[in-house]
Amino acid sequence: MRVSQKRSKMIDRSETYRSQLDFTLESGEKLATQEIAYRLFGNPKGKVVWICHALTGNQYVEEWWSELVGEGKTFDPSEYLIVCANSLGSCYGSSGPTSLQAEGDYQYFHRFPLVSTRDAARFFELLREHLNINHIHCLIGGSLGCQQALEWSRVLGEKLEKQVLIAGNAFHSAWGTAFNESQRMAIRQDPCWIGNHALAGKEGLKVARSIAMLSYRTASKYNEQALSNQEDPFRDAPAASYQRYQGQKLADRFNAISYYRLTQMMDSHNLLRGYDSAQEAFAPITAESLVIGISSDILFPISEQKYLAEHLKDAHYREIITDFGHDGFLVEYDQLERFLAEFGFERKQKQVAL
Repeated sequence: MRVSQKRSKMIDRSETYRSQLDFTLESGEKLATQEIAYRLFGNPKGKVVWICHALTGNQYVEEWWSELVGEGKTFDPSEYLIVCANSLGSCYGSSGPTSLQAEGDYQYFHRFPLVSTRDAARFFELLREHLNINHIHCLIGGSLGCQQALEWSRVLGEKLEKQVLIAGNAFHSAWGTAFNESQRMAIRQDPCWIGNHALAGKEGLKVARSIAMLSYRTASKYNEQALSNQEDPFRDAPAASYQRYQGQKLADRFNAISYYRLTQMMDSHNLLRGYDSAQEAFAPITAESLVIGISSDILFPISEQKYLAEHLKDAHYREIITDFGHDGFLVEYDQLERFLAEFGFERKQKQVAL
């Protein structure tokens, strides 16, 4: 009774906001129509927590971050109003290569323009204004989501109270771009890449994902998981089949052209672009920040998060100690919970295993 009354007041929406505002991208090209697929759920009177997903993530944050988002979790919908929007350039409902072009009934595919993390920030701003959200209690992002959150926090200014920046950076490194370009080279080798259709680059995407996995994990974790075969050199090694499995799994759910454009977005990230100094670039960011690095991350090394903590006005640095590498923020929930509790997001109710 009481529970059902409480739940009846909760918001739970998965929708797409469509706008036809004049949206000029940083490249100078224009998107005549903007589509933003998003999840909005939780307590309509609760503080707003906005989460930006990583490279191939989506708006269904309670699925891919289920240990932190959900009933009885750190970000409990009964306490907070939670928002997660699919990124510009992705393939889960927001404007991207698989979207229909405004002037026709055909999809963009290769015609979809280059987009930057600054474009993504303005994209989220369109949705914030549409939802009449005047204040965001906390903005959270990991990896590409961290880069987007940083750019957006500069736009939001005093409308943003706190932010949690995980495994990201102020500007993308040459090392990170080299990983991304190696993946794009693999996609371009696919004979189907040149076609304007949904399957363009699908086989190349499998190889790209296998390359990415080497930057997301560590040698020690691969070896620990016994992904080697010393007994029979003529059998397929577990590590080889694991790489193929990871490639196939992504190709089954993601679009190669979207992947290509999102890695280019990541390469575009530079908070300092157009500013005379780091001090000037960081100055508009007024939110209190929790910056989290991952000890074994080779893709976004901890020096990059420490740089953020040093330049943000009100920042606290914490480090996840793990052998999982960059993927640590999707695995090491106990450490994340502890850091978030220190930052004011203490889990109200621990679930007891039966």
